[in-house]
Amino acid sequence: MQKPTESQLAILAILWRRGPSPVRVVNELLNEQGGKSVRYTGTLKLMQLMHQEGLLSRDESSRTHVYSPAVEESVVQQSVLKRMADTLFRGSATNLVLQALGSSDTTAEDLEAIKRMIEAKEKERES
Repeated sequence: MQKPTESQLAILAILWRRGPSPVRVVNELLNEQGGKSVRYTGTLKLMQLMHQEGLLSRDESSRTHVYSPAVEESVVQQSVLKRMADTLFRGSATNLVLQALGSSDTTAEDLEAIKRMIEAKEKERES
């Protein structure tokens, strides 16, 4: 899978959250997120490129094309996380997790979910 850029990830995040949307809506939501202003033509060009790269699908049945993610959120998350672990943490999942836990507010629910995941991994290993 082609690894999305930060701008492409922002567009994918909007479409995963909101569902199929025309360029104008995606552009408006990008601009609401703050930071630098994004021009409609820039968003259009990037989404067209993402369509060519297979990151987005496009419904052309009406005058206004509607774009949808062509990749699952979990697949992209795994790809980005692996790239981050390889690049920033020398491939160490342990260091990545420890850094993530140490730099954010972790709720009791988060810790329970992490414990369940560890237990499931241990059971997999025993099998």
